[in-house]
Amino acid sequence: MVNISTPWRKSRTFGDIYGGRQRLRLNDNIFQRAHSLNKPSESDETPILIQDNPSRDFIFPISAIEAKEAIQALPNNKSEGITHIWLRRLNKSEYEKGQLPLAEFICGSGVRLIVLYPFPKSLKMDLGKKKPSARKLKELRKFCDDISHAKDSWIVQWDLDSLRKYYINNLLYHEVGHHIDWYSRHWSTANNKQLEEFADQYAIQKTALATQVVNKLQSGLGEVTI
Repeated sequence: MVNISTPWRKSRTFGDIYGGRQRLRLNDNIFQRAHSLNKPSESDETPILIQDNPSRDFIFPISAIEAKEAIQALPNNKSEGITHIWLRRLNKSEYEKGQLPLAEFICGSGVRLIVLYPFPKSLKMDLGKKKPSARKLKELRKFCDDISHAKDSWIVQWDLDSLRKYYINNLLYHEVGHHIDWYSRHWSTANNKQLEEFADQYAIQKTALATQVVNKLQSGLGEVTI
């Protein structure tokens, strides 16, 4: 584990989970996925960074420090209020069962947390047997054109640079969109579609910025080891 901060004790009273890039078989039991955090004190520098060591089959395409730099590049202090960024470990069985999304925004008890999960070292994304919607394919092709159908499954074969941009633009900035939406209007379960649309549109508006951030990070903080 990167010595940035330490994962916290398990809690049964943490808060609520909103948004995230969810899969069809996502298990929404927050107590199996997240622990409680203490609200940062006035002397703490935020966001507090937590980065687990990924299991041997996975990598983090971006680091916690890079995620912090990416959100701090947003104009008009839009990242203000985000208290923690956690690059959380997951194991192969969790990934294969579809129990986790690739990113989440979790809030409660004075905590505003963005969680990013690792990606397979193969850099392959399995989209399942059913052909993805035209909208989904259009979204993915903004980042990666290598999408194929083989062995009864639709596969996206990423390269590392494209995957880094995807994590910043389509995951990290999407969750920042949920953070902004939380402050502008409190969510309800009745308008989940509108919530996702807001976060999607926010991320789309930041596509050019994400490209600039990735280009800057490429030359500044080294490479991810696969």
